[in-house]
Amino acid sequence: MATTTQTAPKKVGKLFTSVGLKIQMAVTGIIFVGFVLMHMYGNLKMFGGAEVYNTYAEHLREVGEPYLPYGGLLWILRIVLLVSLVLHMHAAFILWKRGNAARGTAYKVKRGNKDQQTYASRTMRWGGVIIFSFIVYHILQFTVLAISVGADDYSTMTPYDRMIAGFQPEVWWSYAIYFIVIFLLAMHVRHGVWSALATLGWSNRYREPVFNLISMLAAAALFIGFMAPPTSILVGLIP
Repeated sequence: MATTTQTAPKKVGKLFTSVGLKIQMAVTGIIFVGFVLMHMYGNLKMFGGAEVYNTYAEHLREVGEPYLPYGGLLWILRIVLLVSLVLHMHAAFILWKRGNAARGTAYKVKRGNKDQQTYASRTMRWGGVIIFSFIVYHILQFTVLAISVGADDYSTMTPYDRMIAGFQPEVWWSYAIYFIVIFLLAMHVRHGVWSALATLGWSNRYREPVFNLISMLAAAALFIGFMAPPTSILVGLIP
């Protein structure tokens, strides 16, 4: 019994080592990327027209019935996302503090024998805070419907009409905010995918160029995929 009692704290303690925190960041980052890719796929339904998009949005809320309440699966996914982001930011903050205490320098990504600080890695911390804040705002706007942009009351509108209202030319600032956040998200994913592959032990000096290309392609696809619907709304391609 004594061995079991002593082993449990040791296992928990490993989660707070630098390696454990990096693995935590990698796993929660993968969860986040999976969620945003699914969300991006849903947004692209806008190009199918109002009926296609509204049907898709309604179907998501009905998944799991009657075992789950209406919209239950979506709320489970949102809670998992928010918990993952909190854990991700918590691990990043601790690692940043430890890095500063040990080196007296900012967080860097090591490649080979050189310390190279990319634009993405320099913006990971504050960019993550901005992304997290935007997610809260985004949920208040399109999920809770507590914020109505470009219309008087989102609760009386269809999901398709809410998207149109939120990115019409009259509220160009909404598009500008979205553009900035999606750009930061793409940079975050570009750095995060490469870092996760390295942390999980899948990257080496031979595979690094391939994984670097994969991370850049993933970031580019995410940026284009997310920006396509609001940009089309702004310029009138989606009526």
